[in-house]
Amino acid sequence: MARILLAEDDHSLRNFLAVALQRAGHEVRAVDDGLAAADALEQGGFDLLLADVVMPGLDGIELARRAGKQYPNIKIMFITGFAAVAMSARSAPPKGARVLSKPFHLRELVGQVESFLAA
Repeated sequence: MARILLAEDDHSLRNFLAVALQRAGHEVRAVDDGLAAADALEQGGFDLLLADVVMPGLDGIELARRAGKQYPNIKIMFITGFAAVAMSARSAPPKGARVLSKPFHLRELVGQVESFLAA
């Protein structure tokens, strides 16, 4: 079981993802934007940051940079429908981060998360 911080601004998607990950045995803290996720990171203890790239307040790339500086061992995975646009050279994700492009099936997400955590 892993502790996952899920940052996704789409309410329905956030709930679907949280439930799927919880059913897979993970503890999930789900928040609706990057600023709320940054606050949640302060509590520490997360194994994985699962973040949308495009969010209000603080985007997923900057959130991941902060998380990586504060917690070097945290794994980072992005979920986005804008991967090609959002991941430009100047806004590259932290080294080792993974990207899962929307749309995806919930089983695919759970499988990718579990594979990434096991690596």
